[in-house]
Amino acid sequence: MKKILTSIFEHSLLLRLGVAMGTITLLGVTGMTSSIIIAGISQGSAATINQTGTLRMQSYRLVSLLQLAQNQDTAYNWKHVEDNIGLFERSLYSPNLLEISVSKSNTSSANSYRSITSDWQTQLKPKLLDTIQNSQRDHSQSQKLNLELIADINFFVSKIDDLVAQLAHQAENRITLLSSILGISLFLTLIVVAVTMYVVYTDVLIPLRDLLTCTENFGRGDLDVRTLHASDDELGRLGNAFNSMAEDMSRLYRNLESRVAEKTADLERSNKSLELLYHSISRLHDAPVAKKTYDTLLKDLEQVLGMGHGATCLIENDSSKAVILASTLHPRDGDANICKLNNCAECMGNDNLNIRRIGLHGEKQIVSIPLQDLERRYGVLQMEIPQGKNLAEWQIQLLEALSSHIGIAIGTAYRTEQSRRLSLLEERGVMARELHDSLAQSLSYMKIQVSRLQAVMSAHGVAQEEHGILDELREGLNSAYRELRELLTTFRLKMEGNGLVPTLKKTVAEFSARGNIPVTFETHMGAFQLSANEEIHIMQIVREALANVVHHSKATHASVSIEHGADDMISVIIDDDGIGILSNQAEAHHYGMNIMQERARSLGGSFHTQTRAIGGTRVTFRFHASERHHHNQLQQDSFVSLILNYYRLY
Repeated sequence: MKKILTSIFEHSLLLRLGVAMGTITLLGVTGMTSSIIIAGISQGSAATINQTGTLRMQSYRLVSLLQLAQNQDTAYNWKHVEDNIGLFERSLYSPNLLEISVSKSNTSSANSYRSITSDWQTQLKPKLLDTIQNSQRDHSQSQKLNLELIADINFFVSKIDDLVAQLAHQAENRITLLSSILGISLFLTLIVVAVTMYVVYTDVLIPLRDLLTCTENFGRGDLDVRTLHASDDELGRLGNAFNSMAEDMSRLYRNLESRVAEKTADLERSNKSLELLYHSISRLHDAPVAKKTYDTLLKDLEQVLGMGHGATCLIENDSSKAVILASTLHPRDGDANICKLNNCAECMGNDNLNIRRIGLHGEKQIVSIPLQDLERRYGVLQMEIPQGKNLAEWQIQLLEALSSHIGIAIGTAYRTEQSRRLSLLEERGVMARELHDSLAQSLSYMKIQVSRLQAVMSAHGVAQEEHGILDELREGLNSAYRELRELLTTFRLKMEGNGLVPTLKKTVAEFSARGNIPVTFETHMGAFQLSANEEIHIMQIVREALANVVHHSKATHASVSIEHGADDMISVIIDDDGIGILSNQAEAHHYGMNIMQERARSLGGSFHTQTRAIGGTRVTFRFHASERHHHNQLQQDSFVSLILNYYRLY
């Protein structure tokens, strides 16, 4: 029971305050009730004491009246004595004094009163009556009787004095008791008030002040504020509720902040993704498929997606082999070596986004996204996934969207280049037909006329000097006609749909068969694409050089190589093991070198011929690939070359 009460008091501040207020009220009620009770008890005490005191006076008055009656023996005096005896007896048996006899709280006063009434009835009253009777009969005995009566009266009065003293002491005790009760009540009330004020200060005022301060700080945005008051009472539970509310609000606010930060990051990521798509599409639009463009694109992808390095591989000439167009991978620095595999089909064999593991223990992840449009596949985009991370949905969507745009851009570039190449070849075919119908026929006619002239001169016996001039003219015409036929062949030659390399392979095979010498061909172009203008010039320079090898070098072996180097430097080298360049081959009718030099200059490149130390000739042609696609320049350069040739022939 004690534990239950203690637990109840600890858990209820209102109960403690209620008990304190009840205690104060109880003490006040106790004091007031005691005052009322003691005042009620003491209400007749003064009258009783006064009335008891009058008994002494009445006793002495009876003696005085008796002596007066003895001295003045009259009926009135004796009557007056008897009346005072009756008055004394009425006073002795008055209700106030009778209460003394029945009082249980003060037995000594009751005993004294009963002793007084007994003495009055048994001794004093009979003596008074006897004295009155005797004094009326014999005045000589009155003196003796008076002395005895006075002695009895004195003894009787002494008892009355004792009774009065007892009554006075009883009244004083009641007043003392009332004072004590009131003092104790006041003292206890002060103690309870002090304890209550302390409890109110410690358990009410301080917690409320703490809660108010916390509420104000919370209202100012300090969500980490907590009340330190901890108890099981109402304010303690209120403080715990405030702390729980503040914790929930703080957690909600933190969650809200994290959600806002997450949404902000999503928006920033979306903006960066859109910006990447916009810049990528702008960069890819109407741009050649060049390493520089795709290097920049890979770096942008790495920065926005937060991924590792990557590479862009393009399929080479409709084969199963692919070449790296652009790469930011550095295997020596720890990047994945995605081209360590000999079979490119592993990278190209998936039509959708694919993630594979490479390395000795599969420690690296590579994501591959095909680059394709509705017509065909052009290559694959591969990027390394950082260790311990997986691709998020937005990253996959961005990769797929960007790969789709890259495929469309590559397809558009290929189709545009093919369209330009076809237009250029069509125009060259028209020019070839016009040359065949005009200049070729004119040269054929001149050759016939020279033959007729030679026959006429032989018939008329023309001098040997004129025959020499005629032979030179015939040789010049034959050379010009051969150059023209070569030029017509070049004009009529159609570039393969996939570009320069297949056409060069076909050209090498053609001249190898024509000269009956083996001609090897090497290419290191990768996925680099040249403009139609550049391809035509390269093809014509290679054909001119191979024609010289077949017609003049007396070689047993030749080689052609084309390489894409740093800074987009294109190098074309034609070697043979023939007799080299002789001095008599530099005569005026050998226009092939001039044509090749003019073509090299039209591309802003360099053209050199030299005799190799081991024998034979090396033709070197180098130029920086441009990003322009001006086929009109090619038409103009080709037409200028033709006019120059024609001018030199005549």
